[in-house]
Amino acid sequence: MEQVVRSEVILSVYIVTFLIGLPANLLAFCAFIIKISSKPVATDILLVNLTVSDLLFLIILPLKMHEAASGMNWDLPKFLCSITAFTFFSTIHTSSLLLTAVSVVRYIAVAFPVIYLRLQKPIYAVVISAVIWLISTAQCSIIFITQHHPDLSTNNSSICYENFTENQLKILLPVRLESFIVLCLVPLVICVYCYASCILILYSRPRIPMMQKQKAIGMALGTLAMFLICVVPYNLSHVVGYFKGESPKWRYYALLLSTFNTCIDPIIFYFSSSAFRCTGKKSLFRKYILGVPRQVPSSNQE
Repeated sequence: MEQVVRSEVILSVYIVTFLIGLPANLLAFCAFIIKISSKPVATDILLVNLTVSDLLFLIILPLKMHEAASGMNWDLPKFLCSITAFTFFSTIHTSSLLLTAVSVVRYIAVAFPVIYLRLQKPIYAVVISAVIWLISTAQCSIIFITQHHPDLSTNNSSICYENFTENQLKILLPVRLESFIVLCLVPLVICVYCYASCILILYSRPRIPMMQKQKAIGMALGTLAMFLICVVPYNLSHVVGYFKGESPKWRYYALLLSTFNTCIDPIIFYFSSSAFRCTGKKSLFRKYILGVPRQVPSSNQE
């Protein structure tokens, strides 16, 4: 791998992400399972799928660590390269789509509360999650095509899913451009519209306490900032690569932002669901950490 890519930087980010992200997402997963078992809510079902996506990403991250520790050379079996790359990239897209779905649910809850109540059946969230998984995995099936198709595969297995041939790039670059439009640009526009609308609607309702408005704005701006910082740069590399006819080297570092996203998602979980709040009867902290059995006043929030 060219010196422009510093494998020690990549390895360091992978290690930090793994050490922080794995326990945080395991805790989030337990919290959501407890919440869903009591009262399944559309947002929580979407967020538990987001947690599963992050956990899958973190499970295969040690293989990426091994790659970085080897100077970005792949000395493991070739089929592991394909599986690792497929899981790595498909979970990144799955996470962005699930966050977009959460923004839509939040918008409907604020703008159309009656419709929101009618759509609270868990099956709707399950179907949406299944469609999102299908879209992201289908889009990333190009990884297996470029790696294993007889007319596209190469015998060079020292680099995992890089150093593409001209024939591979002819197929891969247009698909990546499509990924930018379908899996990044469209979700970003939807998120911006939904959260901007939520902010405007909340401020137009004087009966809502200012603190609740500030929390909603903080969650909206935080989610949008995370999207812009962690998702957009990696997807912009698809656009640059399409017009340059090759994968830009800085794509490795843009992917580090997407990697670290698994540490930020649990923060989004905290503000997006009551599963983490110690005032809830089924709170993970109340039930298993604090061990406090007392009752608390009911809340109208999720």
